[in-house]
Amino acid sequence: MSESKKITLNVERMTCANCALGIKKQLEKKGMEEVSVNFSTGEASYLNTPKISLEEVTANINSLGFKVVDEIVDEEGLSLIEKKFYFSLIFTIPLFLHMFFAHDFILNNVWFQLALCTPVFLVGLSHFGKSAFGSLKTGVPNMDVLIVIGISSAFGYSLYGTMAYLGMPEAHNFLFYETAATITTLVLLGNVLEHRSVKQTTTAIKELNQLQKTEAKRLLPNGEIELVDYNDLREGDVLQFNAGDKVAVDGEIIWGDAIINEAMISGESKPLSKTITHKVIGGTIIEDGSIRIKAEKVGNDTVLSKIIELVKNAQQDQPEIQKLGDKVSGVFVPVVIGIASLTFVITYFVLDYALQQSMMQSIAVLVISCPCAMGLATPTAVMVGIGRAAKKGILIKGGSTLEQFAVAKNIVFDKTGTLTTGNFIIEKIKLYALVSEQELKNILFSLEQHSSHPIAKSIVNYLRADATPFELVDVKEIKGRGLEAKDAAGNSYQLGSYRLVEGLSEVDAHSIYILKNKELIAGVDIQDELKENVAATIALLNQQNLNTVMLSGDSEEKCNALAAEIGIETVYSQQLPDEKLSKIDALQKISPAVMVGDGINDAPALAKASVGISLSNATQIAVQTAQIVLLNDKDLSQVYEAYLISKHTLKTIKQNLFWAFAYNIVAIPIAAFGFLNPMVAALAMAFSDVIVIGNSIRLKRKKLD
Repeated sequence: MSESKKITLNVERMTCANCALGIKKQLEKKGMEEVSVNFSTGEASYLNTPKISLEEVTANINSLGFKVVDEIVDEEGLSLIEKKFYFSLIFTIPLFLHMFFAHDFILNNVWFQLALCTPVFLVGLSHFGKSAFGSLKTGVPNMDVLIVIGISSAFGYSLYGTMAYLGMPEAHNFLFYETAATITTLVLLGNVLEHRSVKQTTTAIKELNQLQKTEAKRLLPNGEIELVDYNDLREGDVLQFNAGDKVAVDGEIIWGDAIINEAMISGESKPLSKTITHKVIGGTIIEDGSIRIKAEKVGNDTVLSKIIELVKNAQQDQPEIQKLGDKVSGVFVPVVIGIASLTFVITYFVLDYALQQSMMQSIAVLVISCPCAMGLATPTAVMVGIGRAAKKGILIKGGSTLEQFAVAKNIVFDKTGTLTTGNFIIEKIKLYALVSEQELKNILFSLEQHSSHPIAKSIVNYLRADATPFELVDVKEIKGRGLEAKDAAGNSYQLGSYRLVEGLSEVDAHSIYILKNKELIAGVDIQDELKENVAATIALLNQQNLNTVMLSGDSEEKCNALAAEIGIETVYSQQLPDEKLSKIDALQKISPAVMVGDGINDAPALAKASVGISLSNATQIAVQTAQIVLLNDKDLSQVYEAYLISKHTLKTIKQNLFWAFAYNIVAIPIAAFGFLNPMVAALAMAFSDVIVIGNSIRLKRKKLD
């Protein structure tokens, strides 16, 4: 059996969430699994299956009035929808103006009005009709069904009036050509505005994609350099980048050094200095220097490609709040058609209104209704929120993650590697013998160079600029005790934990003890270095009424001391991995819990929490396990920023849904009671979508507090 894989298709002509819902239902009917359709990015994805071929899937989507293409490209100049709008506008303006002139003026001539309206009606019927017919085939009728019924009713009634009352002076009383044309043109205007607005919600993806589109200088075996397109780069290529160049792939520096700006990937505001053996990420910019790198990951395997894929797929995971909008949208169009029909029956047969008045009220009901606004409310806000986060180096995997984080009451932090860097520094040295502090540093540095323990490596790095090493012989690492060695003069040294001094009295507690010739000469206290902005971030989270929790396997004394220093409210120390899971589970029963860890040893706890946040600098395990990945793992403030983005995105969704529901609840009765001209209704409907999308776009730049 062949391994299942995700197939992604580019689909043109999707204009609203109902279009996407129709395609999704059609593919599911055909047996496709894990179907996801995103109208704002123009993508449809599904898990491939032997039940149906790619050609059949493509034909199915095309039969609904959409078009599967190899690549969706931004149109240069006017888009097709803009051309249709301007074409219709040319004929609609004189039609609309006819009411301001005398009955014998040419604009009031029956044939002239028919000639002006027919091209607009045909454009509308062609544009909205394909989508309407396709949506009826899927069983999910969309807004275009209402528009087609509305403009067809107005045009058909006017055509009937033209034929029946031809040559009669009062014929103009039965002509509504301007209504059919104006509704078509105004709805096309709404589509144009919506098209432009939706494009703005996906700018984050486009900007990330632009980072990929670059060329690179490849070093050939004969020493020459050739310019190579991004798509032609291969793993193992040696590439050269100079000041001002954009790094094309992920790799390792094998020559030179440079100052590299990684802000566009990780959100790290300070450029980083990198040299031989350091890793570089595709999409970052060389600010100064010159380097050669060996390509390790190219194409879809780069960190940037994975970021783009995560952002694109983010909308597939719908928040719970969206399901309400989807359910209403699914039944909305049939309900509106029912209300419009009932309006006509009551006004014409019961209230004895004139035929044209009854028709106008019914048409007004059809065109004022807007299920699109409900369908747009959530996905546009989610796309903007996730896009804003991505530009800050915060990868959020889906809409439900935003919702869960926004309503969480507990946020749990691992200690080492999360609140702290895992790099240890010397806090204090206490001397117990006649030895200078500098001499002690030299001894400590020389001994720790022979250990592979992470703490030893941290101390070596810490002392590198301030100590002078000397040669040691007979170096031995004794498990559970530490190091032993001798110098050239025959002096013996021991370095290790409290076990070295268990028999000694009047010795303070220290992290490391150093003995020379079996005499205690010094005790060293070390401290795990805090990450940037830890205390400030915890304080801000506490202000948001989040219960901050430390969950660590470290000692109670160290955990309590750190918690007091940075302001964490609840501490669970000396926790084994299974105990960590139990604590997360207990917190989950109260409210959604957020777990912040380094993405490697905390993977089980990250998976157990409602929202797992990894600070593991885009390691594979972090991307797979956590729902949120922070690419800048040096600065904890991104946790708070991710919370604010989640909170404001959910707030924006609620505002959008409130507007969409309130608009229809108020507008439909107004239209049904005859207080709205169909043309005014069309204008109001066109702008309702734009208001919802505009509110979502506001999230891109609004101040988060």
